[in-house]
Amino acid sequence: MEAQKIAIDAVVALTDCDRDAVTTFIRRLYLAGVRDPKRLTFKGLQALARV
Repeated sequence: MEAQKIAIDAVVALTDCDRDAVTTFIRRLYLAGVRDPKRLTFKGLQALARV
C-alpha cells in the first residue's frame, strides 16, 4: 500500500490532476500486481498523457 500512496502523490504533484481519478487508476494497477512505486508512477503518467 505504501507503493500505491507514493505513486499517487507523485502523479498528482507532477500533473496537478484530480486525486480521485489518479487513485482509481493506480489502485487498478496495484490490484493487477504492479507493486513497484516507480512503475506505478510511470504507468500513471503515461495514462494521463493520453487523456
